[in-house]
Amino acid sequence: MKIKDILESGRPTLSFEVFPPKAGSDIAPILEAVRDISEIRPDFMSVTYGAGGGTSDATAGIASFLQNKCHTTALAHLSCVSASKNKISSVANDLKRFGVENILALRGDIPDGVTFPDAQSPYRFAYQLIADIREMHGDDFCIGAACYPEGHVECESKEQDIIYLKNKVDAGCDFLTTQMFFDNAVLYSFLYRILKKGINVPVIAGIMPVTNGKQIERICRLSGTSLPSRFRMIVDKFGGDPASMKQAGIAYATEQIIDLIANGVRGIHVYTMNKPDIAKSIESNLKHIMGRV
Repeated sequence: MKIKDILESGRPTLSFEVFPPKAGSDIAPILEAVRDISEIRPDFMSVTYGAGGGTSDATAGIASFLQNKCHTTALAHLSCVSASKNKISSVANDLKRFGVENILALRGDIPDGVTFPDAQSPYRFAYQLIADIREMHGDDFCIGAACYPEGHVECESKEQDIIYLKNKVDAGCDFLTTQMFFDNAVLYSFLYRILKKGINVPVIAGIMPVTNGKQIERICRLSGTSLPSRFRMIVDKFGGDPASMKQAGIAYATEQIIDLIANGVRGIHVYTMNKPDIAKSIESNLKHIMGRV
């Protein structure tokens, strides 16, 4: 099923993200986690794509496993940094063959040691990838894209970032998924600003339950995501105690999601870090609120 159709159901949607193992690592534990998460009947699950396409085969394989073995709608990430048009066409054809109808089109992280943009690369921005997928495959795929409520870390200004976002939508993007954020006011401001610029496709809120205090500090430095003082106090208090941090992180994420739904946000995407217990805790906390009973 296409995600744009799922989002038109009129009810809040709940989805989860998983990522493939590193190249050369055993895929079996990932497939087990994927199966466990799929058992709570998410509206869809996304599968990430390694920097420079390093896990592209695993991404397509896991997406196929989700779609055909777990009977869960799959969203396959596809990044174009350092990719040729032939590579993009090959991956898209594989996904089509597997029955995967949804692609999250991304520029992707720049691999270490790679000069970007490469003069030989046909892609500098994600909107160019979106346009190519549309040209090659028409409406065969529902295409999503990333958006950044606090602005992309590489962008000069939030205003410029929204211009790039409008390019993605104009190129044929059907929906947007946000980078993680920890202050809902940041999202509400972002939604208002993009609507003023004529961006009116559905926006899915990306939420990360924080279970590791040191890890989140590093992630925020790389992504430019800010930590509100209330959340920073939680990390300072419980970050050294894994069990307490996990419980506090799930509680904070749950509270965020409840507020989002109360304010009319219809799509929630949870970055689970391949941890079924976190996905199940979030889903259990929200059963009645999201009408999943």
